[in-house]
Amino acid sequence: MDGLQAENPGVGGIRGNAEERYRALAYDTALSTLVAVAVYVVVKVSLDGIRQWRASISVLIVGSGPVGLTAALVAVRSGKVLKLTVLDERYRTALLCRPQQIALDPWSVKFLLGLGVDFDNMEGCWHNEHFFTRIGVFQEYLLSILEQKKQKVDVKVLLGTKFTEEYLRRIPRNEWPRVIVVADGSCGDSCSVLGISSDYTVETCHAYGANATIERPDQRQVPTPEIRAHSLYFDLSAYGMEALREHRNPTAKPGFHLKIYGTFRNRYMALVCHASDTKMVRFLRHTANSSIMKNIFHQSFNVYKTDIEPRLNDVTLHHMQCSRRLFEIQLSHRRISAAYIEGDNVAVTVEGEAARVLNFDTGCGVNLGMRGLESMGTFIYRTATAVDQNDILEALSAKMKHSRQMAETFKQTGLAQSMYE
Repeated sequence: MDGLQAENPGVGGIRGNAEERYRALAYDTALSTLVAVAVYVVVKVSLDGIRQWRASISVLIVGSGPVGLTAALVAVRSGKVLKLTVLDERYRTALLCRPQQIALDPWSVKFLLGLGVDFDNMEGCWHNEHFFTRIGVFQEYLLSILEQKKQKVDVKVLLGTKFTEEYLRRIPRNEWPRVIVVADGSCGDSCSVLGISSDYTVETCHAYGANATIERPDQRQVPTPEIRAHSLYFDLSAYGMEALREHRNPTAKPGFHLKIYGTFRNRYMALVCHASDTKMVRFLRHTANSSIMKNIFHQSFNVYKTDIEPRLNDVTLHHMQCSRRLFEIQLSHRRISAAYIEGDNVAVTVEGEAARVLNFDTGCGVNLGMRGLESMGTFIYRTATAVDQNDILEALSAKMKHSRQMAETFKQTGLAQSMYE
């Protein structure tokens, strides 16, 4: 018995050593696993970082208007574009001779400054933090910037070239763009070429408006600040309607808002009021007398024009064209503003008036198009660095969401910023 009892401490020691060895082995195994996982994570992150850093794609932009050329600058600025092609069926002369004036609001000015636009070297004028210039001048300046970018990016501007199915067929499959930006305006047919639905959502802006244009060839073609007038009421008793006193009623809606803009040669006017059921609004919405609106614009122009430009008289009045009556102001925007062409692995986004159109000219329409480019840089970056199709679809979904938010924001504040304030 004593001999058997003497052996027990030895057996316990052996078991203790075995447990220690097992613990040590388990610890070493866990440590080795952690080290292996850490190494894998570090290597993967490094490789992903290198892949994202080196990732670059080809981008095709259809349309060389203000929005299309700005989109080209955004693409170059993203740092992920290896080859950039800009198409437009118009030739350079037709582009640069456009007389219409554009007004860039403070948001657009800040956005363009971030893209390298130097307003001090562009023909135009400043007023209330807005920059006014002609479309042709603006486009010529952006084209000159793109010329300078050729040192870093393969930039091709193909003017006089229409985007068609035949054009796409001529592109070798290995040279197809990964991103196509459609910015060919409201009359363009690039979306139909790409098979994108033409369905629009039409939403009211809860306002009524009218537009007028005046062309005076004897005046200068120089940019001018806009003129705004608020709380206007009109005496329409000459047309069989009693003089109105509704503006004295505290429950009545505010009066009309007037804007005069454009160059001295090409003058434009916009008249807008909040949606209401006042007698004057009902009368101007349903009148069959087209001379009423012309007379309103005629008299309003002479009252609020600048001191250095001539008045409109009966001789020059025939140069004016205007809306026959007040109409409902509506915003139309595409139900599908971004799409994925799976077979060709191409992501498409629609910008500017090709994506959203206002049936009322405020003189600040280009700013609505610029808003859509706010998410363009991120969209191109995410597409260039996408690992699989799901990443591209997520980028497209984010672009669509931004487009819907833009439309909603404009309905709420767009006219307030461009007309009411």
